[in-house]
Amino acid sequence: MKQILQHLGSGKTELVECPAPKARGGQLLIDTSVSLISAGTERMLVDFGRSSLIAKARKQPEKVAQVLDKVKTDGLLTTMDAVKSKLDQPIPLGYCNVGRVREVGRGVEGYAAGDRVVSNGAHADVVSVPENLCAKVPDGVSDDAASFTVLASIGLQGIRLAQPTLGESFVVTGAGLIGMLTVQLLVAHGARVLAIDFDESKLALARQFGAETCNPAKGEDPVAAGMAFSRGRGVDGVLITASTDSSDPVTQAARMCRKRGRIILVGVTGLELNRADFYEKELSFQVSCSYGPGRYDPAYEDKGQDYPVGFVRWTEQRNFEAVLDMLAAGRIDVEALISHRFDFADATKAYDQLADDKSVLGMLLDYGEPADDRHVAKVVLEDRPLPAAGEPVVGFIGAGNYASRVLIPAFKDAGAELRTIVSAGGTSGVIHGRKNDFAEASADSSALLADADINTVAIVTRHNTHARMTIDALEAGKHVFVEKPLGLTMEDIDAVEAAHAKTDRLLMVGFNRRFSPLTQKMKSLLEGVAEPKAFIMTMNAGAIPADHWSQDPEVGGGRIIGEACHLIDLMRYLAGAPITGVQASAMGGSANATLDKASITLNFADGSFGTVHYLANGGSSFPKERIEAFAGGGTLQIDNFLKLRGYNWPGFKKMGLMRQDKGQGPCSKAFLDAVRSGSASPIAPEELFEVSRASIEAAALLK
Repeated sequence: MKQILQHLGSGKTELVECPAPKARGGQLLIDTSVSLISAGTERMLVDFGRSSLIAKARKQPEKVAQVLDKVKTDGLLTTMDAVKSKLDQPIPLGYCNVGRVREVGRGVEGYAAGDRVVSNGAHADVVSVPENLCAKVPDGVSDDAASFTVLASIGLQGIRLAQPTLGESFVVTGAGLIGMLTVQLLVAHGARVLAIDFDESKLALARQFGAETCNPAKGEDPVAAGMAFSRGRGVDGVLITASTDSSDPVTQAARMCRKRGRIILVGVTGLELNRADFYEKELSFQVSCSYGPGRYDPAYEDKGQDYPVGFVRWTEQRNFEAVLDMLAAGRIDVEALISHRFDFADATKAYDQLADDKSVLGMLLDYGEPADDRHVAKVVLEDRPLPAAGEPVVGFIGAGNYASRVLIPAFKDAGAELRTIVSAGGTSGVIHGRKNDFAEASADSSALLADADINTVAIVTRHNTHARMTIDALEAGKHVFVEKPLGLTMEDIDAVEAAHAKTDRLLMVGFNRRFSPLTQKMKSLLEGVAEPKAFIMTMNAGAIPADHWSQDPEVGGGRIIGEACHLIDLMRYLAGAPITGVQASAMGGSANATLDKASITLNFADGSFGTVHYLANGGSSFPKERIEAFAGGGTLQIDNFLKLRGYNWPGFKKMGLMRQDKGQGPCSKAFLDAVRSGSASPIAPEELFEVSRASIEAAALLK
């Protein structure tokens, strides 16, 4: 398949050949017929990508503050690497897609192959979209018209928040695509509409749709126009659909509204508000969120859990359906909004025009290639021979942030033959496969496991898949490097242990902290102390949303299993003795509903003990990880894997690194060297299982 990507670092817009995605559970696999470029949103992304680094920083001051905090804690070089990596990751463009269902994913009801559907799928000739972000297209609605559904739903959601009634006067500020559709929907509600824009050609269209107009470019005063339009009473409401850095649209909206008027921000504007403008009139101001209730809710969007219609009448999907009904009834005219049409193969030309011509409205992309030709299983990135026998030939399953930014580069630097990279959607595999010299990209993990040329598999997927994929890879005769955690339940660990016992393949979990140069130095210093040791390890993890996948017990397993396991393993390594006891306690109160503020105490067979403090409520400028060991009258302290200090430690004071090193590179190299030499895994399997079980036990105790 082909997909449009925008490079935020270089500004390049690119049409990329990718493996076609598979039909995933809860989703529809769709062959695209036509898609609509969202001129406002997509122009903003293109302009951002093409701007200078300084301009990017000015547009995102909150990101600059985060970068400065990271410099303080992680060091300049590490921060520069992270920023560069972030900007090097292109993003897919588009969210207004129409096509035919090719395949229905597991658990989806009400759809069948061949159905015409609208979705928020990207500009790609094949898309896989959750069922609640799709809607059937009525027979009387053309593909071209249906492609405006998602944009119209954005305007419709703003209208639902404004609650116009028959005869009320409303202003729409910004007569772009969403503004034009909003004008028509307001007219359909029986409202009188005034459209404000600086482009006279767009205002001419607005007049065709039944609106009166105001053009500030001609010297017309929006506030005066609004007051005149409302017969001196002040307008009942304003919907701001413009995209601008200026706060003028909000200020003007407040001044033209009547007492207790409603202002809804649908677009993007400056928000320097004058309190007096709002206070004296008791104005309501609300920001509208995309297509409606359900947006950004993983349970609704990803898991297909619909809201009961008796409690939430209008969801994203039901807004789509309402717009399609309006199109079928002829209440919305989109033909007049189509200004350009391009073949999908020429999509980059469309984005050049979008960037250069601010007057464009509806730009359609037509997908003419036969649907069957789009469904390629893999894409060859570089045709090259296999290395000599015995060398690790690696297939990666997963191409997310950690894989692409950290683990794949570490394997590459360690000299692995990077053969195949698999990603569920296909696109990220191509992006990171090209960057890191993979031979091919695929969307089929089963084919990777069946490939006899691949002798080593790295699993970097969501946590709930780790155990099953590890077992499948071991049974396929592959050496396995699986990113932590190894599994989410005791049953997972038991099953992996049983599978490993039946093979001579290496098993490695990405417990990289023990491989850090500073950890290695601390370990060597501790080995000279022939008595029990005490450890205090603090992870200043930082807060993440409760609905993030890693917090989901069924998907991520929670942050103790998913991340605190690093420090449990590190303590096991530094103690050098088996874990004999696990205790855990969590901070009380509703603020710890996700159980990510906790203390875990471990006891060891040699009498050592230690505590892991995993805290999600600390300051971002405080170091993320601090490791302290107390033994023999001295103390050793690792500060964020940048510095190691000795206090009253004979013969040692300090050791520092130029850049933060948490051991991912040495960890990967040690594993690959073991594959090459046929030696034992760098971490004994019994330790992997022991640490994994201790992490799961700690998480269970917290509940």
